Amino acid sequence: MQNPNINILKTEILSDNWYTLKKVTYTIEKKDGNKETQSREAYDRGNGAVILLYNKISGTVILTRQFRLPTFINGNTTGVLIEACAGLLDNDNPEECIKRETEEETGYKISKVEKVFQAYMSPGSVTEILHFFTAEYSHEMKITEGGGLEEEGENIEVLELPFEDALAMIDKGEIMDAKTIMLLQYLRIKNIV
Repeated sequence: MQNPNINILKTEILSDNWYTLKKVTYTIEKKDGNKETQSREAYDRGNGAVILLYNKISGTVILTRQFRLPTFINGNTTGVLIEACAGLLDNDNPEECIKRETEEETGYKISKVEKVFQAYMSPGSVTEILHFFTAEYSHEMKITEGGGLEEEGENIEVLELPFEDALAMIDKGEIMDAKTIMLLQYLRIKNIV
């Protein structure tokens, strides 16, 4: 349902290089009934999906490690983050996307995933909705080394870690990625691993 208190006046494309950066001017009705004109920028990179693979028997999870430029320019001296496997939907439904990304990035071919929730990750400036999944894995599901797609410039290291070690890495500041923290905490709260 469209919010009747918002009226978009103008949308300008500021950048359409990698993804789309728009400047939107709109009026908004405030609580006191007065209307105010505001202007904000929104970055549209499409929607995405993320998954945390876990193995109940071994008590392990599969994570990835890769360079992330935005973190580097914001003080992460190595620019490297440890993350759950994720990717953009690219016109797929979220479930098909995350199965494809899992195989490309981790080398595991999974058939059954569980969607646990969806969330806006940075709603003040980014339009993306992220679909969160979990799935059990076993070593028999490993069909390639993973590492991502070379043509997409991906250089991903696959990590298999004890679940408890991954949780401790959050406390030590070694895992700083929000989507990964959310999924690790989800497994902890639900007592899955």
